[in-house]
Amino acid sequence: MGVFVVEHGKGSGYDPRRDRREQEGWDEHAAFMDGLLADGFVVLGGPLGDGETVLLVVEALDEAEIRSRLAEDPWEPRKILTIERITPWTIWLDGRRGAQRGPGDSPTRTSPLS
Repeated sequence: MGVFVVEHGKGSGYDPRRDRREQEGWDEHAAFMDGLLADGFVVLGGPLGDGETVLLVVEALDEAEIRSRLAEDPWEPRKILTIERITPWTIWLDGRRGAQRGPGDSPTRTSPLS
């Protein structure tokens, strides 16, 4: 398993007259994302800054798994969000969940996100 950063932008179906939580199908999208969180696929997620970009940190085998899982989002056919970039992320520092890893530690040392 690897850790990846997924950047979403507003898609062609995003209605700029409405807030994010007022977009069509919000409840279904939120339930889907809650499921990905419960499964351990999504580690962190939410809008950055002014909300133009949404960031997800996910644990997955590869980019294909990420695209496949996110394709099931009820917002996908509505094009409310679009994947702009998927980037592998090597975690060296992690203060969540009691991780004990620092930048000088061996990359083979286990932590909650490695």
